[in-house]
Amino acid sequence: MAAESPHLFNIALTPAGVLYAFSQQVPDATQAKLQSILASKSLPRVDVWLNQDADQASFLEGAHSAGWVQRVQRELSAPDVKLDEFLSHVIAGLSGERRVALASAGGFCIGHSGYSLEEAEALCVAAADFTEFAGRQRARGWQGASRMASFHEDVTMLMPTTSFVPFWVDGNDYCLVIAGEPLLNNPVFVELVWGIQTAGNRFLK
Repeated sequence: MAAESPHLFNIALTPAGVLYAFSQQVPDATQAKLQSILASKSLPRVDVWLNQDADQASFLEGAHSAGWVQRVQRELSAPDVKLDEFLSHVIAGLSGERRVALASAGGFCIGHSGYSLEEAEALCVAAADFTEFAGRQRARGWQGASRMASFHEDVTMLMPTTSFVPFWVDGNDYCLVIAGEPLLNNPVFVELVWGIQTAGNRFLK
């Protein structure tokens, strides 16, 4: 039997690809092109996406080598659910302790799972403070402040108690608050960002 053409597959971002593509408020050209993969409510087919631009083939090859994209055989659609429902049923899998909260600009708690409402709201405010701090440091030239942060109570610093994972969608900042071991290499993370990007404010209602 002849092998199926790879052009008939669909393109998806990996969790690492999402972390890279949405790691800045203003994406660069590479990040913007990666974000375009999740711009629709279904994944683009390889052959259709390659036909959009003459440079797409070399870009796709480089992105695949970097671990930012993968080819999938199934047709997949962005989540079409309210964010609080998504958090309570799925996103807890991003935490080794199954405790996660999601903050938006200003520290507003969009949703949470495993945390009490009081805990989630306090942590989301702290996450917003961290995002503002990181922004000030980037303005002073420290680009490392744009990445994730983990906090530890154990002197060995082997396992974080809480981690902040900031990301930006359409210029709007968000931050995941994750208890215990962060399990970010998870398709749920891709689904979360994809749902926010494609559904915008409707996803947050």
